[in-house]
Amino acid sequence: MKALSLGIRGKSGLVAIGALIVAGVSVPTTTAEAATALPTAVFTKSSDWGTGFSGSFTVTNSMSVPLTSWTVVFTLPATEKVTSLWNAQLTTNGNTYTAKNLSWNAPLAPGATADFAFNASNSGTFQAPSACTLNGNPCDGSADTTPPSTPTGLTVLSTTANSVSMNWTAATDNLIVSGYNVFQGTTKVASTPGTVTTVSGLSPSTTYTFSVQAVDQSGNTSAKSTSVTATTQAGGGSNHLPGIAAPFVDLGAFPTPNLTQIAETTGLRAFTLGFIVNGTTSCQATWFNAFTMSQGFARDDINSLRALGADVKPSFGGEAGTELAQSCTDVNTLTAQYQSVIDAYSLTQIDFDIEGSAVADPPSIDRRSQAMANLQAAAKAKGKSLAITLTLPVLPSGLTTQGVSVVRSAVSHGVAVSTVNVMAMDFGDIEAPNPSGRMGMFAIQSGQSTHNQIAPLLPGKTDAQIWNMIGITPMLGQNDNASEVFTQSDMRQLLTFAGQQHIGELAFWDVTRDGNACTGSLSKCTNISQTPFEFSKIIAPFTG
Repeated sequence: MKALSLGIRGKSGLVAIGALIVAGVSVPTTTAEAATALPTAVFTKSSDWGTGFSGSFTVTNSMSVPLTSWTVVFTLPATEKVTSLWNAQLTTNGNTYTAKNLSWNAPLAPGATADFAFNASNSGTFQAPSACTLNGNPCDGSADTTPPSTPTGLTVLSTTANSVSMNWTAATDNLIVSGYNVFQGTTKVASTPGTVTTVSGLSPSTTYTFSVQAVDQSGNTSAKSTSVTATTQAGGGSNHLPGIAAPFVDLGAFPTPNLTQIAETTGLRAFTLGFIVNGTTSCQATWFNAFTMSQGFARDDINSLRALGADVKPSFGGEAGTELAQSCTDVNTLTAQYQSVIDAYSLTQIDFDIEGSAVADPPSIDRRSQAMANLQAAAKAKGKSLAITLTLPVLPSGLTTQGVSVVRSAVSHGVAVSTVNVMAMDFGDIEAPNPSGRMGMFAIQSGQSTHNQIAPLLPGKTDAQIWNMIGITPMLGQNDNASEVFTQSDMRQLLTFAGQQHIGELAFWDVTRDGNACTGSLSKCTNISQTPFEFSKIIAPFTG
């Protein structure tokens, strides 16, 4: 898949484009402080050139004690988009922006202020930031006592012998809904910032009752939703091999995606990370030609993600950049570079996204296969395992001849391939005529065809095991071929098929586009009507 980030980060690893920075101030922690004054954050527009504007916030500590930290959350209309930032740490969720202090602009002494500014594009009539909160309270310094609306549409998505997965329709609030409490009967059993959750630790063949309650940033809670009942499956173990939802995340996107926050919002517990490519030095592993392994890019976020019980699978290659096997001409040196990534992030799984010139380069294909076998042998010698997946271009008729050769090479060199993941996208008019409303079907056909192609290469595996080796990855919304549009209905159709055949992996390109839920450049947007992370929430419950 396309490494859409390579034009964003330069060789030095510095960010070349910006995003919004806002500042806020921490809410006082005692009743006496709250009764006297709360901090404020005031927005002022400084310039407007029609297609964009500049603005600034002034945050004032109105309390009589220092403010140790601050967080500001606000919303912009769909016609406005932040384009540059400074002086705060930013995360985004659709049109909602969250800005936290940096190490040097907090704490704020009593009466002190912090200023910050940002630039934004605008395709409509200017509207000032709205739904602004400062550490959970309104930015004007008043206290928020209005509870959120009651969540609706609580639905059971799936059950196992020991778990129940559910989703619901988001609640609304006068400011911001920060999350949801999940109740089993009258007992709170989970909290989540998103509208999907899985309750685990349940008993087989048992009926449970669940409800949810919305919580806003000030701690106000809604009434509980209408309850639903779910009966867990019988015990005795699963009758099929497990699968996982592991969509791609372009870590080179700006701002850098926050994996932990995405997992908490969507319920996803696995991500395939793009992309590891050769750097400016020949035969050197880097994140999108910007960060070497010694720099520890995204390591803290990955560790935080693992604390949730989730994990990552970095992907080598992609459409842009040079895959290491094409740069490293010696198998041992190539193996060492791959191993450096595994060691830097304590990995148990890696992916190879082989496309473009790399899929048509037999010397590098065989060199990579030998290195993959070396990596698995090294892991085994340490009493560990290393899962390896291959991500390859596909058509509804199946892998290209070159793609089959990649799989054949890996198998012939003794690589235990866990998944052959197909990029079910950009098929073209000849292979996928009249694609409107048929992209889900074409994605399913690509998986079926690939199953039939790789089965003869692995004669020792059962049909169920071959299906469990299949992964399917569509491109959300509008594809690069403009007539191909993969919708929510297509994803649900694919999810049903994936569950029926118990495939090993269900993914998509990519989570950032799903979260932005916007129209515009395909590197950032799906260009269809959707809510933030809608596709992520659809596939999150998938377990094979």
